[in-house]
Amino acid sequence: MRETELHLGEPPAVVNIGVGVHGVASRTDVFRLPELWQLHLYQYDAELTVDGTAHTIRPGRVSLVPPGATVRYRYQGRSEHLYAHLRIAPVGPPRTVPVAQDAGPEFPMLSSLLLNAIAAAPGAPEHTRAEIWTALWRVARLTPPTATSRGPHPAVGTAIAHIEARLAAPLTIPEIARAAGISHNHLTRLFRAETGTTVVAYIRRRRLQRAHHLLRASTLSIPAVAASVGIPDLQAFNKACRRELGASPRVLRGATS
Repeated sequence: MRETELHLGEPPAVVNIGVGVHGVASRTDVFRLPELWQLHLYQYDAELTVDGTAHTIRPGRVSLVPPGATVRYRYQGRSEHLYAHLRIAPVGPPRTVPVAQDAGPEFPMLSSLLLNAIAAAPGAPEHTRAEIWTALWRVARLTPPTATSRGPHPAVGTAIAHIEARLAAPLTIPEIARAAGISHNHLTRLFRAETGTTVVAYIRRRRLQRAHHLLRASTLSIPAVAASVGIPDLQAFNKACRRELGASPRVLRGATS
């Protein structure tokens, strides 16, 4: 694995953070974190393999490994790095990021952000989340866009921005096409080519993703959540949650309380 897709629409949940010490009892580590992202900053030389793809680790490099990947480290001796294990919600447009890359002149700032996050973790978890969120944005911007990691077509980007800003309101494809400055049919073709889905399916998915977030992270009433994502009919909202999220709004809220 050389690249992964990262979403930065909301701050990550920081499950574990600190300074890792490895290469003492064993020169090799092999493991998986099924549900957690791994962010590492390195000050040593080693070999890293992620799902069979080899990466060279050296001072000044950063790695970002997605959940479920099989990771193998081969150390040269005692090795210390800064790390954070994270839950990252699929909110916001995806960004293609190398699994491992040189941080270059950004490395001191990334190190400072992680050290601040580590220091804040015991008593100020929201401060920790903010520092790590900033670090992730910086990591995502280390590599300039390429043919394989470019953003969407400008009209599709405008359409997505229009949708994201108006999820609580009624949305139609002709209206979105007008905002993007192209025809209804052209938008439909471009949107599927760029995103792999239809405009209607994208709207439905984003409304339910936002509803899921509000149900677990806010104290808004269920009717208020439904209205805020453009599905004010409670029966329709209930059915959409069951279909897309696998449970009723009440169960989804109770599962995180």
